[in-house]
Parts: sequence; structure tokens; C-alpha cells
Amino acid sequence: EVQFVESGGGLVQAGGSLRLSCAASGFTFDDDGIGWFRQAPGKEREGVSCISRGGRSTYYADSVKGRFTISSDNAKNMVYLQMNSLKPEDTAVYYCAAGFCGKDKASGVQFIGHYWGQGSQVTVSS
Repeated sequence: EVQFVESGGGLVQAGGSLRLSCAASGFTFDDDGIGWFRQAPGKEREGVSCISRGGRSTYYADSVKGRFTISSDNAKNMVYLQMNSLKPEDTAVYYCAAGFCGKDKASGVQFIGHYWGQGSQVTVSS
């Protein structure tokens, strides 16, 4: 059974940083992509960043490019999202997920999730 447990969310002022962590179990990095979605109140869930199957490539939504960095530690089955220069519009519940990961010309990232974590709240105050 694939399971993800997120941690590291919280409240931060605009311009600050947070690092999200995702502990994965029952997941193999060679079999699927892995990354992060987020969902703000009243908005649709959107792909933020992901690592393609086998770790070949990383992709970012245009809205976070240059501010967020995704990484993984395959030996520990961990995925991270370092978020710098946070903005109030980054406020959302962030979900770790596995699925198809690729590039989308319009948004920067195409991430179709199959398995999901429970989410971690990130709140950025102005």
C-alpha cells in the first residue's frame, strides 16, 4: 500500500521560508513520478512541482519557479519541497502525491496524481 505523510507546514511571514517533507512508504521512485500539489480555499488543486519517474527531471509551476526547490532522498524514501520567498498567494494545503510528472507549456508542470497524502497547511501572512 502506498502511503505519504507530509510534515513541515506552518505559519510564516511573507518573504520567509519553509521546508515540507514527505515520508513515502510502499512507493518506488523508479516506477512513478512524485511531487507536490496544493489547494487554496475556493480554488482547484494545482500541481506545484514534481520529479519524473526515475528522477530524470524536475518540473515546476511557473508561479513557483525560482522560489521553490524539490528534492528527494531515495535511500530514505523522502521527498522535500524547499519554499523560499513565500508570498500570501502560496497559502494552501500542500499534498505529497505520486503519479505522472511532465512539463506543461502553459503552466510549467503537468502532474497527475494517483496516490495522495493527508496534506500539510502552509499559511503565509502579509
